[in-house]
Amino acid sequence: MQKNMNEQQNIEWKESWHDNYLEWVCGFANAQGGTIYIGKNDNGKVFGLSNTKELLELIPNKIKDILGLVVDVNLLFEGYYQYIQIHIPLSTVAISLRGHYYYRSGAIKTELKGIALNNFLLKKSGKTWDDVIEPRATLGDIDATTIEIYKAAVQKSGRFPDLKDLSLDQVLEKLQLLENGQLKRAALILFAKDPNKFFPNVRIKIGRFVGLTDLRFQEVIEGNLITSLNETIKVLTYKFLVKNIKFEGLLRLETLEYPEEALKEILLNALIHGRYQGNPVQIRVYDNQISIWNDGILPSEIRLDMLKIHHASRPRNPLIADACFKAGLIDSWGRGTLKIIEATEKANLPSPEMTELNGGFEVTLFKVTPQVTPQVTPQVTPQVTPTKITILMILIDSDQNRVDLAKKLGLKDIRHLKATYIDPMIQNKLIQMTVPDKPTSKKQKYFITRKGEKYLKDYLDDKKEKINCDARPGVQ
Repeated sequence: MQKNMNEQQNIEWKESWHDNYLEWVCGFANAQGGTIYIGKNDNGKVFGLSNTKELLELIPNKIKDILGLVVDVNLLFEGYYQYIQIHIPLSTVAISLRGHYYYRSGAIKTELKGIALNNFLLKKSGKTWDDVIEPRATLGDIDATTIEIYKAAVQKSGRFPDLKDLSLDQVLEKLQLLENGQLKRAALILFAKDPNKFFPNVRIKIGRFVGLTDLRFQEVIEGNLITSLNETIKVLTYKFLVKNIKFEGLLRLETLEYPEEALKEILLNALIHGRYQGNPVQIRVYDNQISIWNDGILPSEIRLDMLKIHHASRPRNPLIADACFKAGLIDSWGRGTLKIIEATEKANLPSPEMTELNGGFEVTLFKVTPQVTPQVTPQVTPQVTPTKITILMILIDSDQNRVDLAKKLGLKDIRHLKATYIDPMIQNKLIQMTVPDKPTSKKQKYFITRKGEKYLKDYLDDKKEKINCDARPGVQ
């Protein structure tokens, strides 16, 4: 008997069987496996089936003949009612339904297309994007100067045998970036003279903003990972960020408004874990915060809440990550996010915000804890984050359910959205549920309250006031 079981990542309830549920079977098989119950409504209540004998034969045969999967189909009872359990194991190979690939993520079944499909097929074949050979490239596309810089870094780190006496192609072979004389994509991202020749958007965009959308000036950094990392930190230091100056006796000391260690770690994470088929890395500098965004959400094995504790390292581009580790740029223990948090704490800055946004991953550092205007009641949480403001701005236009709200925010983990943003905002009476007596209802939506409208207005008015008082935004 199955009781008190919630519909979740690996469970789906259906009132009756329809052949289009083969898409759900395909999605579960391609993700982490799962279970479908036939004969349960949306609330998980069993109301029974009258044709279980027919379905016990029909369902496994259809799944085997159309998808090529062997699944367990069981007859279950609850009182006098009969219902069916379909247990779908994780498939080690990619499963398609009439040429279409489906994937179960959270409570959503999606069809994989384009870049997402390409990455999925690579993963199922045991390859990663950076491990693929680029047939258009030759050794002449590799920058010898960057290789020398890298060799010096490896010698200093002591994490890899000395490379100083090796030729360019021997270095690439040692790093497993050369296969049968052909370059892999990772080699070009790390060392190419012009990686954009092969992959568009291998660049870093930096913008200085006043308010939410007023772009004052910008820079674009192009080049391979090794050179663009140092160049970006240099440009941020001299053009976009403020230097704090203090004196110890006659000694003048300068420090950035954000710890350089945290900035470099965030940027490295963006370059190593980024999806190079998508958009470039984007850095947004505001009056009191800086955010660094890269294309590509977290791996399915890692949740946002895990980033604040020790967790396994699961790089999207393992060859790139390995080369950076050997040069001493990163460690291989999944400590990158912890080092960012530690650096901000040491600098007495607020805790950074890490979130999935617009199909990518973003880390925001705050110069000071943002304060709301005095008109907002003390019940409202004092830290205003971009995600909370964005939620209020979305709800100003229309009521939203969790799934649609997550899509508009570019968030993958709906449970994280609810726990981190929705629940606290309900508690602070900034938003409310449309069906408050049934919190788990599938018809549940959220709307902005009068208090939420005032909170948003006060926040935006406060921003405008700061803009008007800013005599010289940008470099100081």
